[in-house]
Amino acid sequence: MAQIFCRVLGSAQFPQVSWPPPRPAADSSSSAHVVRCRIRCSVSATSSNALTGSDARVVPWGCEIESLESASALQRWLSASGLPPQKLEIQRVDVGERGLVALNNIRKGEKLLFVPPSLVITADSEWSCPEVGNVLKKNSVPDWPLLATYLLSEASLMSSSRWNRYISALPRQPYSLLYWTPSELDTYLVASQIRARAIERITNVIGTYNDLKLRIFSKHPELFPEEVFNIDSFLWSFGILFSRLVRLPSMNGKVALVPWADMLNHSPQVETFLDYDKSSQGIFFMTDQSYQPGEQVFISYGKKSNGELLLSYGFVPKEGTNPNDSVELSLSLNKSDKCYKEKLEALRKHGLSTPQRFPLQITGWPVEMMAYSYLVVSPPNMSQHFEEMAAASSNGTALKMGIKNPELEEKALQFILDCCESSISKYTKFLEGGGTPDSGTFSAKQANRKSLLKKMATDLCTSERRILYRTQYILRRRLRDMRSGELRALTLFNGFRKLFKQ
Repeated sequence: MAQIFCRVLGSAQFPQVSWPPPRPAADSSSSAHVVRCRIRCSVSATSSNALTGSDARVVPWGCEIESLESASALQRWLSASGLPPQKLEIQRVDVGERGLVALNNIRKGEKLLFVPPSLVITADSEWSCPEVGNVLKKNSVPDWPLLATYLLSEASLMSSSRWNRYISALPRQPYSLLYWTPSELDTYLVASQIRARAIERITNVIGTYNDLKLRIFSKHPELFPEEVFNIDSFLWSFGILFSRLVRLPSMNGKVALVPWADMLNHSPQVETFLDYDKSSQGIFFMTDQSYQPGEQVFISYGKKSNGELLLSYGFVPKEGTNPNDSVELSLSLNKSDKCYKEKLEALRKHGLSTPQRFPLQITGWPVEMMAYSYLVVSPPNMSQHFEEMAAASSNGTALKMGIKNPELEEKALQFILDCCESSISKYTKFLEGGGTPDSGTFSAKQANRKSLLKKMATDLCTSERRILYRTQYILRRRLRDMRSGELRALTLFNGFRKLFKQ
């Protein structure tokens, strides 16, 4: 399971944990275990919703995403529990539903927040139901699934949990793609490669839940009742982790949920991030710009594309405001290629596959994509270079000049252009047609949610198509220049031939 989550989170570095551990010998004393905590919330098991796409995927805790009442109650509880006086307060905002707003002038370079470690949730946090935590730790469950289970365990205890105010202020139905139904993904993200990323993430979370259920939950039903620990609740808790969990560099990369700080919204125009301040012993951030009273204060969630922000956080920045925006272009080997098996073997040797996705930005494309394209269009007489091309597709090493001949380069660029234009046509079809409308009858709340999801998907597809159009323009111009250069050379050559024939 640790491997699953290294795969889910891409470049994020997680400790390599051997899980599950070897099964211990049977212990006859285990039957005498006394359970001292009791589940208090009443939830109907809805484990099939994630697979069927039912709209009933709603947990009984948390709040509406725009709720200020629960957020204000959280602020009061935090202040009473040791949060120092703040220069920020929670308000309803234009960007992010709820956010932290400056109460007075804030200077550039000023440190804010200072959330004490006692108000931070980590893998070392104390469990309100120690028996549950002991079982998970005994089985060496990695931090991410451990924290997901921790959230559900604390949520199920309601007011008996120390974290009741915090959990009550978390969104009950987030907008992150992890919480979209299959029909919503198919309808609104049919053109975007981020749909495949979302399906991969959902599949991995479901796989992790099934693993936990098989190896732990089913063996301790008194501690892990299915009405609480089901796939829908796990999709919720993992959605909270993906959107709110932070890695603290000054605490050796420890991951944590930081109440209050996680009310800060993201802006592509700032670079500041949360960290631990050893001198004050609190979680803080340093502003990289000044703020006037009433202005929303932002941090950075990282250099992420619009698709990645939608995937984890459930929002899309305004078009053209994100300098880190990118779109993934899918490239594939041609199955009718005589060297298909040899090329595929070379790719797999370097951890690649077909199709393979590569990020395009307004500023250009990665050298790995160019090397992959060389491999795709290479003829059989270049088979001795397949290995080198596959390696360059993986690690970005430069290809030897002998491989990059003008004819092969032209074919590679034309191949990328064809893939680019095929992708553009899919985006255009969605944007002009708006996707296939959902069938069925929806409540006003469901209809509003679907309208918002469609708007976010439209904003995402518009920004991604913009990058594809830019790539298309560059490729066409490059190919035109190459071909006009060849034509001039051929015209000049024919001129010399006529001269010598005279």
